[in-house]
Amino acid sequence: MAQRIIAMWSGPRNISTALMRSWASRADTRVIDEPFYAHYLQETGYDHPGAREIIDAYETDWQRVIDHLLANDNGKAIYYQKHMTQHMLQHIDRSWLSKISNCFLIRDPRRMLLSFAKVIPNPRLDQTGMPQQVELFNTVKQATGQAPPVIAARDVLRNPEATLRRLCAALDVDFDRAMLRWRPGKHASDGIWGEHWYASVERSTGFAPYHEDDTPVPAKMRALLEDCQQLYDQMAPYCIRQED
Repeated sequence: MAQRIIAMWSGPRNISTALMRSWASRADTRVIDEPFYAHYLQETGYDHPGAREIIDAYETDWQRVIDHLLANDNGKAIYYQKHMTQHMLQHIDRSWLSKISNCFLIRDPRRMLLSFAKVIPNPRLDQTGMPQQVELFNTVKQATGQAPPVIAARDVLRNPEATLRRLCAALDVDFDRAMLRWRPGKHASDGIWGEHWYASVERSTGFAPYHEDDTPVPAKMRALLEDCQQLYDQMAPYCIRQED
């Protein structure tokens, strides 16, 4: 049986880990958590929580990471890969993207920045992953001749089943209701960085309800928010919606 490889490309402080939990709940799927993270930290020198431990514990050669991501070695029908777009540094070859199914998860940049700054103070634009997300989206779109599926975190939280059904249909995968629930706590597939980032999802058993929040970003982040919003607005029109 040929394995279906699905790469979900998200920026930080999205619901990407909850979405990974969702796919991991399927009996036909295995998942992997941010496989380029160690390479990203080694190359950039960013002072993320647990950086040295992550670099020591995970593969730092990007080509070996790609070779692993394309391998069909576990007997599961689906190999779901949770990726952070900012981890795809410019020197990493993109040609492998044409061999897999790519999809994209976006989030309102204001809410993303407010959450991200709690862990990474004063983030730079490249650290948000938004320029890379647009670049990767356009790379896939140009290579395939059609826009890859895009979902918004807000839509998932407002109606998880409907949004996941649309995503599965766009990926030509049968929807599985198991995707709506998972057990709380740490999961074996979590990266060791989970202790710094995953407290909320570890308490969850499903997608959290969506709540409106109009908290403004601090004045020092307004220029960054404007840049992020312009990038977000390039992808938002491609979101798969109920009327689609």
